[in-house]
Amino acid sequence: MEYMFMPLKRYAEFSGRSRRMEYWMFTLFLIVMWIVLFGLFMVMAGSALLSAAGGSPTGVFAAGGTAMILGLLILVVWLALLIPSLAVGVRRLHDTDRSGWWLGGYIILAVVSNVLRTTTGSAGLGMVLSIATLIYAIALLVFMCLDGTRGPNKYGADPKGGVDAAVFA
Repeated sequence: MEYMFMPLKRYAEFSGRSRRMEYWMFTLFLIVMWIVLFGLFMVMAGSALLSAAGGSPTGVFAAGGTAMILGLLILVVWLALLIPSLAVGVRRLHDTDRSGWWLGGYIILAVVSNVLRTTTGSAGLGMVLSIATLIYAIALLVFMCLDGTRGPNKYGADPKGGVDAAVFA
């Protein structure tokens, strides 16, 4: 449970290293939280639709207003958790002795791919960039699953507290 909330304690700390446990427990926390929030939003939106089907305008406004407030809450929560999510991802990459720009490159590629796909009618380029984004995401997933480098690396000390091999040399 401690690992689940550790990225919130290290809110905007992009330096250093994070263990797999810290990254994946925080990811599990995010997935469960988003499922709960999305479920609440769907219940509120469904309630608004059912009220509309029943012909009750006051029910539509009440349920629809609640769904809008919940939608705003979801936006605020997303914005609040964006920085710790990026930070723990960068620290996790640091643990595998990779630059945090691997994550930045993925974000840039995904944004460019989406912009080109939506603004141009070119399905070919959009499809190629989408496939490249998917391959990049799979590579990042593999990096996040790999064990960190043993001992200190250029990003900091081993978060597992491993012994430095140079001590015994």
